[in-house]
Amino acid sequence: MRVGGVMERAFMTGSSVLASLEGQQYVVLRPRGDVATFYDAERAAFRSALPAAVTSPNTGHVTLRGFEEPARTAELKDFLARWAGRQEPIEVEVTDVDGFAPPFQILIARLARSSSLVGAYASLTAALDGTDFRRVGELPLEDWVFHLSLIYASALTEDEWNRAHANAIRSVGGRPSELLTEAELVWYAGGVEYTEIFPFGSNELASRR
Repeated sequence: MRVGGVMERAFMTGSSVLASLEGQQYVVLRPRGDVATFYDAERAAFRSALPAAVTSPNTGHVTLRGFEEPARTAELKDFLARWAGRQEPIEVEVTDVDGFAPPFQILIARLARSSSLVGAYASLTAALDGTDFRRVGELPLEDWVFHLSLIYASALTEDEWNRAHANAIRSVGGRPSELLTEAELVWYAGGVEYTEIFPFGSNELASRR
């Protein structure tokens, strides 16, 4: 995937996965430093240890919101540009490897509820409450688990999942962290993933000129 002349790794790959995401859009954060390095190593270790039936994202990411507005991508871009323009950098810090229980069966890298991450989720919710965009998979802030999905393990039996989860859960030493300065809108159309980057703080910078 090429963004702004730079080749970026796609978040999701595979025809069946892309088909399942058709018509959906997501606001995501893309770690590029220590969190990304941790993610890639952890995911690779799980993929080599677990049955071939499990799948995973192609690139680690933190999802802040999902939509089902295939005809309104341009409006979503305009909205996200305004929100990101007022947004300060977001700290992401990995604290644990954990999992979402059945029926989801997803191994995750859990993130600390940093003030900047919690604040970004809350401000995005407040901004969205003034729109009529169709949001999917949304939960109240107090119920939302900030994370990066490592492994999708719904193909495992319950016993296989229980063993995989028990072997995976742990606190992460060193707590990899990084400061993120942009969000991305990712959307899926015609079996293809598209993305656009929105830097944080652009409105504030413009006002100072």
